[in-house]
Amino acid sequence: MKYLAAYLLLVAGGKAAPTAADVKSVLGSVGVEVEADRLESLIKALEGKTVDEVLAEGKEKLASVPTGGAVAAGGAAAGGAAAEEAAEEAKEEEKEESDEDMGFGLFD
Repeated sequence: MKYLAAYLLLVAGGKAAPTAADVKSVLGSVGVEVEADRLESLIKALEGKTVDEVLAEGKEKLASVPTGGAVAAGGAAAGGAAAEEAAEEAKEEEKEESDEDMGFGLFD
């Protein structure tokens, strides 16, 4: 992630196609040691692509990732009793964690 962040900083600074040496220089300026193989694989993956293209590809990939929102909504509608049980369990846990069970107060 730090290699990509440095790469994007260089692009934002006006460098259209940063090299491995450029990224290494940015990371070195803040005392980060660079793993050459990881940096080289990033540079190869981004070679010939613009940042806009990479972001567009990433958005497409994220769109295909299930978030579970539809399942949770359907589950709550179908099993309202299960949701109520979970809420009751949470209340019980809250009571167990209170200071009253310890036998002393803050100013005793």
